[in-house]
Amino acid sequence: MHPIIKLVSQRLALGLLLLLGASALIFGLTEALPGDAAQAVLGQSATPEALANLREEMGLDRPALTRYFEWLGGIVQGDLGHSLTNKLDIAESVGGRLGNTLFLAFWAAIISVPLAIFLGLLAVRYRNRWPDKLISAVTLTTISIPEFLIGYVLVYFVAVKLGMFSPLAMINDSMTLGQKLNSIALPVIVLTLVVLAHMMRMTRAAILNVMQSAYVETAELKGLSNFKIIYRHALPNAVAPIVNVVMLNLAYLVVGVVVVEVVFVYPGMGQYLVDHVTKRDVPVVLACGVIFAAIYIGLNMVADIVAILANPRLRHPK
Repeated sequence: MHPIIKLVSQRLALGLLLLLGASALIFGLTEALPGDAAQAVLGQSATPEALANLREEMGLDRPALTRYFEWLGGIVQGDLGHSLTNKLDIAESVGGRLGNTLFLAFWAAIISVPLAIFLGLLAVRYRNRWPDKLISAVTLTTISIPEFLIGYVLVYFVAVKLGMFSPLAMINDSMTLGQKLNSIALPVIVLTLVVLAHMMRMTRAAILNVMQSAYVETAELKGLSNFKIIYRHALPNAVAPIVNVVMLNLAYLVVGVVVVEVVFVYPGMGQYLVDHVTKRDVPVVLACGVIFAAIYIGLNMVADIVAILANPRLRHPK
């Protein structure tokens, strides 16, 4: 078997095992939550008969291991179950919410990824000079501030004082693309500022590491300009670590948007999860958790596979 095919197969198998482990962990954590899920749904005034009926409906009268495998079997078949609070099909409810979250993450990635790579290249080009120091200082400042604080500051100054954008990022299917982009402008800015610094600094570090290679010194001796050396020789050979950090941050854009969605009341997966956590709607929490885990593990697998494909020793085995 070709080394690349073997390694890719191993990564896919490992990803599936990680997802299985994540599903067990998520289920176990929901089981360990204090309180009674049936009591949380019906309220303190519920009668013992009503509580007993709901516990039986929820399967709480059966062993946890049995309920886990039943839930896992439903997930494999695409059945996420039904919400306890509104009885709606979770898959249908999640569909639109997940689309909104991916829409927000997509536009944040469209801005942050090229900008991070450009700033990383610029920092390498002017290493230890004022552009490099300025970029590092600004990005370190933004990464040190919590995203909810950045969000509230932007809401106050940009939305309230300047009136440039809406403080609430509400979107629906009847809106045009321009209206949607105007509505999500502030959360996109927040997400961009949060992930930009990490990607930029890792891009800078990866390229600087490659710049110490012998073939880069040869290119310098040939008289090539610094820009050509960085762009043509250093950047292509630093693809693997850059892709890894980009994928990690893309995963954060999808999985870690909970705080940003709550701040801007954005109708995405994060807001949906928080709403149902407060209601102790266990099936919804389980479904959202496994979806987030699948996205995170999937993007990390993509990063690993790209790193494998970028390795010339694997592409051209002896």
